[in-house]
Amino acid sequence: MMDDQTHSGMAALTICEALLLALNDAHILTEKEIMGVLMDAAATHENAVGSKADADVKHRASAALIRRIIAGENSVRRL
Repeated sequence: MMDDQTHSGMAALTICEALLLALNDAHILTEKEIMGVLMDAAATHENAVGSKADADVKHRASAALIRRIIAGENSVRRL
């Protein structure tokens, strides 16, 4: 089951990244607005309070991944 979850997560991330790039290419969202969306998403995970330690670990890991994207470690910041 874990492989299915990993693959689903990778696919979802790729789809979201492609959508953000398409929105930028179509001049619907600027790079600054896209970075705002990503910052909001990271903050959501950083502020999530869970009753289970494993959920907190997943939220911290999700926030860290989004922060790496914001830092430019993928193609969203290609402009």
